[in-house]
Amino acid sequence: MENFDFYSPTCFVFGKETENRAGELIKRFGGSKVLIHYGGGSVVRSGLLDRVKSSLSAEGISFVELGGVKPNPRSGLVYEGIDLCRKEGVDFLLAVGGGSTIDSSKAIAAGVVYDGDFWDFYQGKRIEKALPVGTVLTIAAAGSEGSGDSVITKEEGMFKRGASGDAIRPKFSILNPELTQTLPPYQTACGITDIMAHLYERYLTNSKDVEVTDRLIEALLLTMINEGPKVIADPDNYQARANIMWAGTMAHTNACGVGRSQDWLSHMIEHELSAQYDCAHGAGLAVTMPAVFSYELSHNVMRFAQAAVRIWGCQMDFENPERTARAGIEALRNYLCSIGMPKNFAELGAKEEDIPKMVQSLLYGDGGSGKISGFITLGEEDCTKIYQAMV
Repeated sequence: MENFDFYSPTCFVFGKETENRAGELIKRFGGSKVLIHYGGGSVVRSGLLDRVKSSLSAEGISFVELGGVKPNPRSGLVYEGIDLCRKEGVDFLLAVGGGSTIDSSKAIAAGVVYDGDFWDFYQGKRIEKALPVGTVLTIAAAGSEGSGDSVITKEEGMFKRGASGDAIRPKFSILNPELTQTLPPYQTACGITDIMAHLYERYLTNSKDVEVTDRLIEALLLTMINEGPKVIADPDNYQARANIMWAGTMAHTNACGVGRSQDWLSHMIEHELSAQYDCAHGAGLAVTMPAVFSYELSHNVMRFAQAAVRIWGCQMDFENPERTARAGIEALRNYLCSIGMPKNFAELGAKEEDIPKMVQSLLYGDGGSGKISGFITLGEEDCTKIYQAMV
């Protein structure tokens, strides 16, 4: 296990009707003028936005609103939010929605107090200062409600990139599993896939003797395997929703990633798909992960074989551990298909002829170095082969 610092200050408020405590929590963490940031339709139609606003009003907290967040959140709305917060004297961001809304809120929070272009943070500059952020989560997926990370798509060039810093970890996150019960099965499955990707990307490590975090990851993946089909079959299964929601948060606070190197190649490669086609991130990961893992397999066959045995219940073939490793990857692919996820470019809506453009954007776009690194290091030929394996 490697040396690490771990800082996770978010207050998690979990359970039924907890969105009604938003005003109380904002006051606790020092907010007096709030930007309520959200996507659109569902939070308005369901009455959630009205309940949140009533909670703020009951505590005497003033607010302004900015809706319009899209999946794969865009830089244009971030700039608009920064200008609005400065004009209105906002001192707290409240994200009401899923990972896209939370990521957009984090970008605004960092940009308001920064003299330069907020995109600097998405080109590698670490976020050291930001307005405080709170969240009311409506989908178990990205884990942004408990992380110091944000992903934004720059509309000029459609570059999808990430930024990090403890300053953008939410002060509080309200997690009511009831709010996820109205999600369509496809969105639910996309969220399950994203959660599993966050766990796998930490499991694939070059660090030795990390048994504690290995076992934490395995437990959370087994939870997803068990609970996922339940909510696809019965969207109103509150207990299954609750287990998935908390697993999604635990998957991305980085409690499972401390003291070990991590992968994230699947995420980087998928970002080009969702930037190019505006597909759901989880759906893109369902296609990407098996292809990336198959390409990485020879780097450490036993790591994949261990996952196959411990997570998927495969029998260990000691004479041919690669067979076991590949069986585990296939089990993952089959599971994702069973909950309604795509398995190739055609089902995702991607096109083989766009592969060269995606490789160029991935490796060289927006200041790229020509290589990406995680469990292994990839160049042009490697990335091309991985995309081709998805066709």
